[in-house]
Amino acid sequence: MATSSNRLGVDIGGTFTDVVLETSAGQFSTKVLTTYAAPEDAILDGMHQVCTKAGITPGEIGQIIHGTTLATNALIERRGAKTALITTEGFRDVIEMRTESRFEQYDLNLSLPEPLLPRERRFTVPGRVDATGAVLVELDRADVEAVVERIAEGGFESVAVGLIHSYLNPTHERLVRDVLAERLPDVSVSISSDVSPQMREYERFNTVVANAYIKPLMASYLGRLEDRLRGEGVTCNVFLMHSGGGIISIADAAEFPVRLVESGPAGGAVFAAHIAARHGLDKVLSFDMGGTTAKICLIKNQTPKTSRVFEVARTYRFKKGSGMPISIPVIDMVEIGAGGGSLAHVDALRQIRVGPESAGSEPGPACYGRGGERPAVTDADLVLGKLDSDNFAGGSIKLSPGASETALKKVLGDVLEMDAEEAAFGVAEVVDENMANAARVHAVENGEDLGEYTMIAFGGAAPLHAGRLCEKLGIDRCLVPPGAGVGSAIGFLRAPFSFEANRSVYMRLKQFDADTIKTLLAELQEEATGFVRSCDAESPILSEFKVYMRYSGQGWEIPIPLTEEQAMSPDAETFQKRFEEEYTKLFARTVAGMDIEITVWAVNATTPPDLPKPLDAAQPKGAADTHGTRRMFDPAQAQFNAADVVRRTDIGTGQRANGPAVIVEDETSIIVPASRDAMCLADGCIDVTTKPEGAA
Repeated sequence: MATSSNRLGVDIGGTFTDVVLETSAGQFSTKVLTTYAAPEDAILDGMHQVCTKAGITPGEIGQIIHGTTLATNALIERRGAKTALITTEGFRDVIEMRTESRFEQYDLNLSLPEPLLPRERRFTVPGRVDATGAVLVELDRADVEAVVERIAEGGFESVAVGLIHSYLNPTHERLVRDVLAERLPDVSVSISSDVSPQMREYERFNTVVANAYIKPLMASYLGRLEDRLRGEGVTCNVFLMHSGGGIISIADAAEFPVRLVESGPAGGAVFAAHIAARHGLDKVLSFDMGGTTAKICLIKNQTPKTSRVFEVARTYRFKKGSGMPISIPVIDMVEIGAGGGSLAHVDALRQIRVGPESAGSEPGPACYGRGGERPAVTDADLVLGKLDSDNFAGGSIKLSPGASETALKKVLGDVLEMDAEEAAFGVAEVVDENMANAARVHAVENGEDLGEYTMIAFGGAAPLHAGRLCEKLGIDRCLVPPGAGVGSAIGFLRAPFSFEANRSVYMRLKQFDADTIKTLLAELQEEATGFVRSCDAESPILSEFKVYMRYSGQGWEIPIPLTEEQAMSPDAETFQKRFEEEYTKLFARTVAGMDIEITVWAVNATTPPDLPKPLDAAQPKGAADTHGTRRMFDPAQAQFNAADVVRRTDIGTGQRANGPAVIVEDETSIIVPASRDAMCLADGCIDVTTKPEGAA
């Protein structure tokens, strides 16, 4: 019999699928290689493993929460459904013209990424709505039917509908949707006024196209997953993590799959925020490194930073502006192609480069022995002594040091006249510097000094690299929580049910209309609350209000949080005061004499957060037991040292491991550099800190 205390979190990554089961008896986890052809196979495999560990049957699971990179990978690899776009006459090429900005100003050979849909798959209809939502030219049903007939002849599986200014007046889009439903009932349809009712047509059109492109794929996958789970006797509800850090129903996920694009990384940020709250940390750098990518997120006051636009599939050195903009609520993070499976090569300038191409799980790094011949970060880590070849992933995968050395020598060493160990040193330093540089840029863009931050590291590869990353960034403290190797999956189990509804309605502060604002925010509150109530029929629901404001003439807005009283009893003076407070935080000054504009209104409905218990301080109790030493390379010293080996299960509260050391567990290993010491805290977190000056 299913019980609500048995909850399963599942994260499908580019290399591993992480599965975590929480029961009244404790937490049980495993990592299995992702099965690309049928991702549900890895989920069921992992589910059976953790159920066996916990001594329960799959039918006793009371809730499953799932996050996945499938949507992201489909966009990056361009393997979605055959999709058409219907848009307004004159706007057929918006998704190809982009914003006409040059994301690399001085590159004379700059080539813009290809749009998701070629021109022959983009269709237009007459009819026009103006910038106030008024209808200038009516849309005739016969014109729509003619276009739908051409789409029927083209054999399209999915259709995106994005008409100009439909975020203000969706009537024409709904007409197109109705005609499509009547004529092509088996074709999937997405309309921009439902998917992303926001201004800026390029971002909105791109978002609805992305939703339509992956909708059949995700609907098929989620349907198969439900069927397979039912076949295993699992009758509980399945929920999906969305990019904004909350949970939605499987039905909503199938309707709006674009909201799943950053679901895995979002779970990691929620996990880090939960750890930050437990330790009373107000400034945290979340560092999540898996097999394919590394994700870095700033968390202030135990809340991850959020945004309403992000880019997926950046094509040009991870430059901002070179990817596909997706206009949905999302946890704001920087993501780079630096994971355990990221492949290394030598470029035309004879420099070692790492990523963004990844070996994934098929074939995987060379050391996996599954046919990979090119060196990955995992191969470098193995040669440098960070990994135990016999106990990787709890011993389920045996690694081959010889295969790693051969790949490093062949691809890098022979070209650069290095031995395998020197080549591995180069790979490790390049990938660590790539991540450090991404963190520095992200911090500068947000006006933050990372020297004041504590790092929280999780993901299968992050604890291997966090110590060196802290050295590079000048961060003195790093926490590696229990279950770090499956942190995102644990984060799913900590996330609230939530949904953010937003809408673009332009308003100048000089024309402030309190009645319009109250009506708009009440409608958004009702919409967001309805989504959450469909997932959780009992819990209280909280509402968080936010508006996006700017000075007249500026090109972008800043988010302004409001209390419910400020939002539902609005007045211009309060809105101006809140804007100036937030603007001053970002830019240290306001601009006198400029009118202020409001462009986007948002309400996030959420169940109460899972607040952790306060943590008791750990008292130092001496050194932990060691299990021999391992020859391990320290990049800061550029030499191999004898590092103590400590089992994480053996290190008690208050016990220490002095660097150089490696703390081993099934899902990952924590590398403690010579410059650091580590202590186990009361909640099982390993606290890695800089040694006192003068300490050996």
